[in-house]
Amino acid sequence: MADFDAIYEDQQEEVSSILESPDVCLVPDPIIIRGAGNITVFGLSNRFDTEFPQSLHSRVAPEEFKATVTRVNVTLRKALPVNVRWLLFGCLCCCCTLGCSMWPVVCLSKRTRHQLEKQLDWENCHLYSKLGLRWKLARQRCDSSLMLEHVLLVEFVPKQNLFKPD
Repeated sequence: MADFDAIYEDQQEEVSSILESPDVCLVPDPIIIRGAGNITVFGLSNRFDTEFPQSLHSRVAPEEFKATVTRVNVTLRKALPVNVRWLLFGCLCCCCTLGCSMWPVVCLSKRTRHQLEKQLDWENCHLYSKLGLRWKLARQRCDSSLMLEHVLLVEFVPKQNLFKPD
């Protein structure tokens, strides 16, 4: 039985040395901003909530957060009416065209996602990378069903240790 104690002590020392090492950087979980709109086309909601999350309190000013989410919402507001019209047209003509009338909606949805990703990349380059954050548009399963929805993820970027030699 004494041998088992020695093994456990060695393992505990290894774990404590790993946790104390400067190479390990603990990063908090990303913040998820779900769509708050009442219309969703291909998993992309028509707006996101501008309420400031408490976990970003010491990282970003509430005005900067609100401005970013407002820019995303403006892009969605411009694209959604066109997407809905083409979706209705595609559903009406789906039987006659054997599903080909749905392609414009798929392409427009992809274009909207691409616009949002470019916009978030611009925001990351000009503001959030300096603050140690990265915004990203990501797919995630809905809580109530198996469907996927697009959410905004605010990830914390670990800081690089500049004084450590290569």
